[in-house]
Amino acid sequence: MIKYDIAQLNIATLLAPIDSPQLSDFVANMDRINTLAEESPGFVWRFQTKDGDATGIDYFCSGKTVNLSLWDSIEALHNYVYRSAHVEIIRRKKEWFHKMGEAYMVLWWVPAGHIPSIEEAAQKLSILRERGPSAEAFTFKKTFPVPSAPADTWGGECPAI
Repeated sequence: MIKYDIAQLNIATLLAPIDSPQLSDFVANMDRINTLAEESPGFVWRFQTKDGDATGIDYFCSGKTVNLSLWDSIEALHNYVYRSAHVEIIRRKKEWFHKMGEAYMVLWWVPAGHIPSIEEAAQKLSILRERGPSAEAFTFKKTFPVPSAPADTWGGECPAI
């Protein structure tokens, strides 16, 4: 049976430059929140630069911050996001980020061991924005189950018995 992890991308548009006084409290909490994620049950991986974060990534245009990670289940990710100290950051998001007019977070299933690229994540976000939630790209509000293994796992026709 193929094992899957849940991938998540979250982007946000900063209200000010990352090194500004307005974002100093956000920046001051990044290491703590990243460590909390890494120590949380179900955490698998997170995208980061050699500096240990992803604030220097401008794939989605400068002025945006990116979070891309893998978890072993939707429940584990949900618990980290909404039932840990991470929720303190969510409560303060209006201090640091612009309100997004379109989807800014996407979830999708990946085979365990697969590390998604920023390009793959951007494609999943585009799919969600264009088509709405589907098994290919979805949200916490409308999730989809882990893909099932193909009926034919032997790679050919089933022999007649």
